[in-house]
Amino acid sequence: MFLGEFKYSIDVKGRIFIPAKLREALGEKFVITRGIDRCLSVYPSSEWEKYTSKINDLPPAQARRIRRFVYAGASEAELDAHGRTVIPQNLREYAGIDGDVYITGAGSYIEIWSAEGWESEKQLEGSEEIAAMMEELGC
Repeated sequence: MFLGEFKYSIDVKGRIFIPAKLREALGEKFVITRGIDRCLSVYPSSEWEKYTSKINDLPPAQARRIRRFVYAGASEAELDAHGRTVIPQNLREYAGIDGDVYITGAGSYIEIWSAEGWESEKQLEGSEEIAAMMEELGC
C-alpha cells in the first residue's frame, strides 16, 4: 500500500526520485499515466492490470473516451540505479510539473503532483465536500 507525502524536485532531464518507502511496492517496471485533477498516476504492473481490466469491461461506447485518455497518456517506466524515473515530456506538460513536485501515496497507486497543484488540492482537505463523502462511506 502506498502512503505518505514526499516533496522532491524534478531534474533538467525530467527525472524524479521515488522514495525508498514506495520503490519496493512499485516494482521494477510500472506505468505512469495521466490522472484526474491534472496529476500523474503511477501504477505497479499488478495494479495497472486491475485498472485496465475495469476499463476494458466497460461497454465500448462508454469506454472509448476513457481508453483514449488513459492509454494515450500512458508510458511504461522503470527505476534507474539511483531510484529515479524519467517523466516523459508530454506527461510533465499535462501535470504542469517543473521544479518542485509532490509524490503522494494513494493506496494502490502513487500520484505525482506539481507543487502548485498539490497545494491547491490540499486546500480541499477540510472542505465540506470531503466531509460529506467520508460520511457517506461511513468514515
